[in-house]
Amino acid sequence: MTTTLKIASAQLNPTVGALQANFDKAAAVYARAKTDGADILVLPEQFIIGYPAEDLVLKPAAVEDCRALAEDFAKLTDGGPAAVFNLPWLDGGRLYNAALFMRDGAITDARFKHHLPNYGVFDEARLFSRGPLPQPVEFKGVKIGLPICEDLWQDGVAAHLKDQGAELLISPNGSPWRRTAHVERTQALGAKVHNEGLPLIYVNQIGGQDELVFDGSSWSMEADGRVVQALKSFVEDYDIATWEKGKGGWTCTSAKLEKQLSGDEADWRAMCLGLGDYVNKNGFKQIILGLSGGIDSAAVASIAADALGPDRVWCVMLPYDYTSSDSLEDAKACASRIGCRYDIIPISPAVTGFMDMLGPMFDGTQPGTAEENIQSRSRAVTLMALSNKFGPMLVTTGNKSEMAVGYATLYGDMCGGYNPLKDVYKTEVFRLVKWRNALNPEDLLGGDKPCPQRIITKPPSAELRPDQKDSDSLPPYEVLDDILMGLIEREEAVETVIARGHDPKLVSRIQNLLYINEYKRRQAPPGVKIGNKNFGRDRRYPITNKYRDHIPLES
Repeated sequence: MTTTLKIASAQLNPTVGALQANFDKAAAVYARAKTDGADILVLPEQFIIGYPAEDLVLKPAAVEDCRALAEDFAKLTDGGPAAVFNLPWLDGGRLYNAALFMRDGAITDARFKHHLPNYGVFDEARLFSRGPLPQPVEFKGVKIGLPICEDLWQDGVAAHLKDQGAELLISPNGSPWRRTAHVERTQALGAKVHNEGLPLIYVNQIGGQDELVFDGSSWSMEADGRVVQALKSFVEDYDIATWEKGKGGWTCTSAKLEKQLSGDEADWRAMCLGLGDYVNKNGFKQIILGLSGGIDSAAVASIAADALGPDRVWCVMLPYDYTSSDSLEDAKACASRIGCRYDIIPISPAVTGFMDMLGPMFDGTQPGTAEENIQSRSRAVTLMALSNKFGPMLVTTGNKSEMAVGYATLYGDMCGGYNPLKDVYKTEVFRLVKWRNALNPEDLLGGDKPCPQRIITKPPSAELRPDQKDSDSLPPYEVLDDILMGLIEREEAVETVIARGHDPKLVSRIQNLLYINEYKRRQAPPGVKIGNKNFGRDRRYPITNKYRDHIPLES
């Protein structure tokens, strides 16, 4: 029985469905682990196909291709480290989320995920069969447990592995980022470590996959719950930890401890990674957006430049009669600070054309939302024309507060392929832009203080009519966001929201706007999940819905 194990954690960024590219990435890190003298290489959950692959795992050809590549990878282990290799695995006519243990040129063990998450963004119970409680794998006389992601979050698997003689746990993960992720992982999984007295090596993937972002932030704990290894957040990373067995069990004698991110920096980097991977993995060379001189488009331009570089960002100002001189100056200043391409295309000819065309039908009516939306949709048509003609992906800029209450125009400012602000409330946009202006990390490419101060301080406005302010239609964003966070993030009863001092009539109005605008959100582009309950994957309300919480308006 060995008393020393060198375990290589490979925190990598797969592309869903790019099986050969993922294989090549895994093979390259395997060669590194071999050179470094590792005993075991650990890859993230479902790495060969990418996570989450959703219904792609139900495609028989994809599952067969994964098996063939797994067999090829196993051959690499002849004369090198063992490997924990993760994929969809067909066994006895059932499809499992599996961790394969490979050594000496062969697949020697397969362990299947026991707890299949079916909440929030997860839908694994629909895709995979539930595996039995797993037995440890024996390697060089050491019994190792291979709980897969959710198996550590739920009771049963870790305790069972301890009862079966496991001495340490190696856990491949596909745990998506959300603001509470780091605390939840260390607390929940640390409790399992403490309760069972087993060290844990936790290896998480990184990268953007549609709405989800994986932050990596892999780590290891000794049996007393002390973190002894930490990999970086939001970038690919690799480390070998040396574990030695003494009288008290396995302890880590050598590993790196990187800073793992939380707070505003983590949110910003999650948005950068989500947008950047969406653009790059889908083959776009450039993005385009409408730069209005407001806080949201300035934030998106900064995120895009940080993620892709300013040379891949194209900003277009689309002024109309109600666009202020301040907005024109601020948009130009923002683009200049970022260093991206900037053009101005007035939309007056398009709006005039639509109004002339619709004049006979609108005759005798008062100007209102329809006329305002023509401006927004004229901008969308212009940006989409540029996208179609020259190939950049249109990025949209609406924040979560606007999307919640419908303060956005279908086929207008909602038009685009991706939205990095989709899960960020308006007050959070301001806070995050202030954070970005205060710091200029070397690896963020968008320049120093990308957002002009006046954009941060001036009152928000859609500028669709003279002297318009968002506050004409909405309560102050501090008030609106507190109500929305209660109704959305915490699913609070309206009585609870009102008890915090909000006007009952206002809460009733906001609740109604939230429900009746579900149809708009169903047609919105994907965007990065940042909080605990994003629109789409987490929160799926019916479009046709007459339920409303009772509000005691007389109180």
